This record gives sequence, C-alpha cells and structure tokens, in this order.
Amino acid sequence: MSEDAGPLAGLRIVDVTSVFLGPFATQILGDLGAEVIKVEPLEGELTRAATPLRNPGMGAVFMGLNRNKRSLSLDLKSAQGREILLRLCGTADMFLHNMRAAAIERLGLGYEAVRAVRPDIVYCLACGFSEAGPYAGRPAYDDVIQAASGMVALQGRSTGEPAYIATAMADKVAGLTVVYALLAAILHRNRTGRGQFIEVPMFETNVAFLAVEHLSGASFDPPIGGAGYQRLLTPHRRPHRTTDGMIGVIPYTDRHWQALFLLAGQPELVADARFASIEARSRHFPALYAWLAETMATRSTAEWLDLLARAEIPATPVLSPDDWLTDPHLRQVGLFETRHHPTEGEIRVVRNPVTFSDSPASLRRPTPVCGQDSEAVLRELGYTAQEITVLVENKIVRKGDVEGCPDVSHRPLDQGRPRDA
Repeated sequence: MSEDAGPLAGLRIVDVTSVFLGPFATQILGDLGAEVIKVEPLEGELTRAATPLRNPGMGAVFMGLNRNKRSLSLDLKSAQGREILLRLCGTADMFLHNMRAAAIERLGLGYEAVRAVRPDIVYCLACGFSEAGPYAGRPAYDDVIQAASGMVALQGRSTGEPAYIATAMADKVAGLTVVYALLAAILHRNRTGRGQFIEVPMFETNVAFLAVEHLSGASFDPPIGGAGYQRLLTPHRRPHRTTDGMIGVIPYTDRHWQALFLLAGQPELVADARFASIEARSRHFPALYAWLAETMATRSTAEWLDLLARAEIPATPVLSPDDWLTDPHLRQVGLFETRHHPTEGEIRVVRNPVTFSDSPASLRRPTPVCGQDSEAVLRELGYTAQEITVLVENKIVRKGDVEGCPDVSHRPLDQGRPRDA
C-alpha cells in the first residue's frame, strides 16, 4: 500500500480498544495519516474471530475496522506489559481505550498514570455510560445502547415492532464522536501545550444524536407535545411499491410536492390546505405519505424514476448491499478497491470516502496479523533483541511476523520528547 501522507501525518495514537467503536474511530484517523499502534491481548482482539474468514484471526469484520494500524500484542496484566505500554505512551499524542474505568485503573493505566509519562497527551475513555451518572460502569455493546437510547423504540413506532437497526449504529455514532473529540483536543493542545482527559459515553452520545429531531415537542418547557419527529415515525414513511419493484422517494420542498401532484394527475392537491406548506404537511404526514404510497403503486419503477428525475424530485431504486459492487456510481468513483494482502490474498477494501485536494486519505498498511509489529515497536522503544526474545518466551509479548508485509508509515519513536505546542 502507498505511503502517502494525510492531513494527520505526524500524530501517533495508542489504541487500546476492541470490537467496533474504538477501532472504527482509529481506522478513520489512520486513513487520514495518523500512525495508529493497536495494542491487543496475546490471543488477539475479539472480532478477529468473527466470520466470515479465510484464516484464523483475520475475519472480514476485523479487517474492515483495522487497516492502517500496527499491531502490538501485550499481556497488560503483567508488570512488564504495563511498563512497555507506558513507555509507548511517552511517545504518543493520543491514548484511546474502551475499558471500564475501574478496569483500566486496576491495570495502572488510568489518566494520571499515562499523564505522568506524557503530560500533554490527549487521553480518551470511550465507555457505555458516563462516569458522572448512576449507570457508570455498566457493560455496554451496540445492542444495549440502541435499546437504552430510544433507537429501538423509535424503530417500533415507525414499523410496529421494536427492532435494532441493521448496522452497529450506536457504536459507529460514538466512534465518529471520538474522532472529532480527539481532533478538537489536539487543536487545543497545539494552541496551549496542554493535553486533557476526554470521556465519550455511548448512551449520552446516541441520545444527543437522536434528540436533534426527536426531542420534538419536548424541546419546549412545558412540553407542547411528545418526543418524536412525526415525519420519520409515520408507518407510511417507507420505500414504496411500484408495479414492478420498489422505490425510495422523498419529495420535501413545496416545489417537489406541487410537481408530484401534477405528475400524478391530481392538480387539485396543489391547492389543498393540508399540503400547501411544510408546516401544514408536518401536521398531516400520515395522510400525505399514505397518498404517496398509493401513487407510487400506479407506475413501474423505471417510469417513476424518469418522471421524478425530470422534476428534480429525489428518488432512487431500492438497492441492497449485494448491489454495491456493480453500482455504476460507486464503480466510477472507485469506492471499492482490490488489494493484495500478505496473508489473505486478494481482498476488497473500501477507501475513505472523503476527498482532500492537498492531503488525501490513503490505504498505507493492510490489516495486521496479531502482534505483527510487536518486535519493531519494541526495538524503537529501545529494547534489545535479547530482551525482546525473553519477553516473547515469557508470554509478555506476542510476535506475528508476516513475510512481504513491510513496516511502513512510522518514524522512530522519540522517547517522550515533548512536541512543539
């Protein structure tokens, strides 16, 4: 993979996270040029075993979350493993973990311990629930937060049956929040020279994410209606059947709706007071969307797409993930790329979707096998070959050498030298 620098080139992140939230965040930062050192247990991170996979420890989900990283495999419960990690933190700009606060403190890797070796470090805890509230310390995964945040209930209000969203939504929303929180803290450090502690709790983050539109009538004190944005909750808001398939269509502005009424051969609806403005439509979403469903059922998908395109009303056929690889737009922009992986052979990767004119994101490093970079990182930290051999023999460190997988996109570690503010 190429060695192009991105906008975050020069930043180093120690990543002690697992599953989705943290790895999703650090992969984005890695795509943007940061050096990410993924610290995982000797047996490997949990999602390495998630199927499908060709070889043990290299499941598709793990590979989708962990490119552009170096793998350092340590026993953090040992004193020597802790010492290695703290020495590494002394060279880092950011430290991210998603252990419960009590667990990281038991390991001796809390904020104060890490700050002692790197005073200006940006230290981030990604947790299920804020340490400031009564739910502090509760275990949490995506499904739990989807249920706790109201996401599951909102799905139920629109479909009739409470349901999880079919993606790790809560994890990825929190992961994106981690990205902007870390970058904001780095900007602050560059201005002031001061690092800081950051907490990104999944529960509060996802409630805030949903509350943008769904706080609704409860935005006012006293409330002038219940929580929940009606347009998104009406059971008629769904992909609609045509005579030969399904279509996703969203008339939104006054012009869109007026044009659609005319296309449907019902010009009298243009003057219908229920649908004349966004305020009026917002009070009659069930009737409006029921009409839309009935109308879409009168023509084929191709006919509607042609008519709607000419009227500049947003619409699309309903596609599935199986359509991604043949979609003409995705093929034209090159979202999917085929790369050679040293252990997995030919694999398909998704490039970072953001375009930078001057400092593009890049795929510099394939997803590492567990412990692939352990020896290289330890050498950079000043450990001798004999010391590394002893650490491996004593099961403090795991090595995972891979022929043909060069160690790239990093510079010699600086043994804690303070960065310029």
